[in-house]
Amino acid sequence: MKTNTGFPADFLWGGAAAANQFEGAYNVDGKGLTVQDVTPKGGFGAITDGPTPDNLKLEGIDFYHRYKDDVKLFAEMGFKVFRTSIAWSRIFPNGDETEPNEAGLQFYDDLFDELLAHNIEPLITLSHYETPLHLSKTYDGWVNRKMINFYENYVRTVFNRYKGKVKYWLTFNEINSILHAPFMSGGISTSPDKLSQKDLYQAVHHELVASALATKIGHEIMPEAKIGCMVLAMPTYPLTSNPDDIIAVMEAERKNYFFSDVHVRGTYPGYMKRYFAENNIELDVTAEDLEILKNTVDFISFSYYMSTTETADESKRKEGAGNILGGVQNPYLEASEWGWQIDPKGLRVVLNDFWDRYQKPLFIVENGLGAIDKLEEDADGNPTVNDDYRIDYLSSHLSQVKEAIKDGVELMGYTSWGCIDLVSASTAEMKKRYGFIYVDRNNDGSGSLNRYKKKSFDWYKNVIANNGEDL
Repeated sequence: MKTNTGFPADFLWGGAAAANQFEGAYNVDGKGLTVQDVTPKGGFGAITDGPTPDNLKLEGIDFYHRYKDDVKLFAEMGFKVFRTSIAWSRIFPNGDETEPNEAGLQFYDDLFDELLAHNIEPLITLSHYETPLHLSKTYDGWVNRKMINFYENYVRTVFNRYKGKVKYWLTFNEINSILHAPFMSGGISTSPDKLSQKDLYQAVHHELVASALATKIGHEIMPEAKIGCMVLAMPTYPLTSNPDDIIAVMEAERKNYFFSDVHVRGTYPGYMKRYFAENNIELDVTAEDLEILKNTVDFISFSYYMSTTETADESKRKEGAGNILGGVQNPYLEASEWGWQIDPKGLRVVLNDFWDRYQKPLFIVENGLGAIDKLEEDADGNPTVNDDYRIDYLSSHLSQVKEAIKDGVELMGYTSWGCIDLVSASTAEMKKRYGFIYVDRNNDGSGSLNRYKKKSFDWYKNVIANNGEDL
């Protein structure tokens, strides 16, 4: 009996970014404002009345004007795939128009052509934390059922436009994060302290229906395309072997499994029906909604940065400072400079858990280390960053990916997050860097925006060249 021993020959190696974090040009060529333009301190920060000069996302790293040079660098590393997003407000500036903005459509035509010219497949997220601001202010974002129709108009437009160029699509970025960042993730303008559980889960329902509808439409317009969901994956460990802690872990993980369960199985799981009943949450769900949900995804994609721990004993709770989805700090793990606990083996756990649960192809579309990088000179006097810490992080995680493949997990590809330095989503900083390519821009907005290869650039180039044999 033959077993898998390494990465498949057709494995899709690459990198990932998001329009709102690196494109810049926030008001160029008819683009409308998004929720990102009024959160200058990051997705968990305060909301402003309008764009402010200290919002680094407004300029990003000016990928909008420099994409050809950046794509050349991706090609030099050997990328087979590049994940980015379409900014909804470049196509429909307010989000509720009937006719699209041609200049916005043309930009992505040009970008996808450039990628394909370098034999790089575009992997496109339809909605990546960039709900048009008008939809947030006017409709309270995804709380409103009308959002499904606005999203449908948007996805039909881009599917028809790019059907010959893009064959890998994701519907919503980290869709489960709406429970923790309702404004950034769901465009919900109601403040979290006033947002009811009913309205929050109604927004979740609308997104799930919209996602399934996009999957249905995509399969009709592009029969050869692969359409996936995208979730934030964070395995949860029990603090002790106390059965109460095991139950606490089960309940915590179900809050995330709920989203992938609906995407893959096409129906609401029993445990969520119980949760809704016990918390007096009565959703507006139509028969048509339930029929639409049956349009299930072709693959599951996810981000992985950390694991977390749970306990039922409140006296033992010590919250992990940087853990996005809360939970308890794991005493056995070290953390990054931003408090994100580093757990390479957790990635193997995630891959096996998803595979065992769903038997659907998987795709790691975000993974990486945010760190403070120091620009210095190499032996030849060229600017570089000696980021051995990033190489160690990625190497240890990819080694666990290889173990999961040996376990029998079917994995389509891996796109390292922030392959070129960009503005952090959570903190809106430049100093929290993930890339193989250093971008000369600082937290105060200063810098030349020049690009420089880090030490990890050649390391990743070698990893791709030997298909992960040498990590």
